[in-house]
Amino acid sequence: MIPFSVLDLSPVNEGETTREALHHSLKLAQTAEKLGYRRFWMAEHHNMPGIASAATSVALGFIAGGTQSIRVGSGGVMLPNHSPLVIAEQFGTLASLYPDRIDLGLGRAPGTDMTTARALRRDIHAAAERFPEDVQELQAYFEDARPGQAVRAVPGTGLRVPLWLLGSSLYSAQLAAHLGLPFAFASHFAPTDLMPALSVYRTMFQPSAYLEKPYAVACINVIAAETDEEARFHYTSMQLASVQLFRGKPGKMPPPVDNIDTLVTPMEKAGVEQKLAYSMVGSPATVQHGIERFIEATGVNELMITSRIYDVQARLTSLALTAPIFNPNVTANA
Repeated sequence: MIPFSVLDLSPVNEGETTREALHHSLKLAQTAEKLGYRRFWMAEHHNMPGIASAATSVALGFIAGGTQSIRVGSGGVMLPNHSPLVIAEQFGTLASLYPDRIDLGLGRAPGTDMTTARALRRDIHAAAERFPEDVQELQAYFEDARPGQAVRAVPGTGLRVPLWLLGSSLYSAQLAAHLGLPFAFASHFAPTDLMPALSVYRTMFQPSAYLEKPYAVACINVIAAETDEEARFHYTSMQLASVQLFRGKPGKMPPPVDNIDTLVTPMEKAGVEQKLAYSMVGSPATVQHGIERFIEATGVNELMITSRIYDVQARLTSLALTAPIFNPNVTANA
C-alpha cells in the first residue's frame, strides 16, 4: 500500500476560537504521527472565518515543534501573495529548526476572494503570471550560494527544502512536469480535472536534479466512523460548510445535522456532491473499499486525506480508523 498523509485545514468550529482550532490541529498531527502517516500539511487561506492557518509558516512551526518525526509542510503556500525571498527565509527557518522534516508546497491561486487578494498584493494578476519564474527564484534561494551572489536567503541558502507544485487544473501539472517536481492535485474540492492532470504530468515529466521520475499525490476527503450512518452524520458539517461558500458567506465549521435536506436546496446539494465527489464516507470497510478503488484508478504514488469533522474526537477517530488500510501494524485507536 502507498503512503498516506494528512491535509489539515485547521477548521474553526462554531463556538470555538482560532487558538482552540490550532491546538486541535496539533493533536491531529500528533495522532497522525503515532499512526504512521507520512506528512502533515496545512494550507494558506485568507479572510476565511472557518480556517485558522492563514499564517501558514507560523502554524507549521507550532505543529513541527509539537511533533517528532512526521514531515510537516504547506499544502500550500500561495506564492503570488508573497515575495519568493520571504518564503525562502520562512521555510529556511523551519528547515533549520526541524531538519529533514519540512515540505514546501506551492499554489498559484490567491487562496481567497479577489477583494482580499488585492489587499494581500496589489499586482495580483501580474504576480500570477510570474508564478513559474517565482518558483525558480525560490528554488535558487535554497541552493548553495553562487560566487558574487548579492541576495541570499538567510536562513535558507543550501538547505534544499523540497518543493512541490499543487493544483486543481492542468496548469500546475504542466509546470510540475516541466520543472521535474512532485505534484499534488486538490481532488478533494476540484475532482473534474484530476485524471487529465495526472496524465499530463506523467506524459510531460522531465527528470530533474530534484526528481528522477513523476511523483503524484492526490487529496481526497475521508470521514470514517464505526458505522456508515455515523460517518454520514459527521459529513453533513463539511457539506454545510461548502454550501456556505456557494452562498458567498463562508463561516465557521457548523455542527452536523440529522437531515441536511431541510437546510439546503436540491441545487445546492447537487453542487456540493459534485465538488466533493472524491469523498470516502462510512465505516472502515466502506472507506477502505473506496480508497482502494481510487488508488487503483489513479495510480497515485501517495494519498493525502483531509477530514473536516466538527467533533474533535470524531476527527481523531476517523484518522485512526483509516490508518490500518496502509499500516496493518497499528490498531484503530485514537
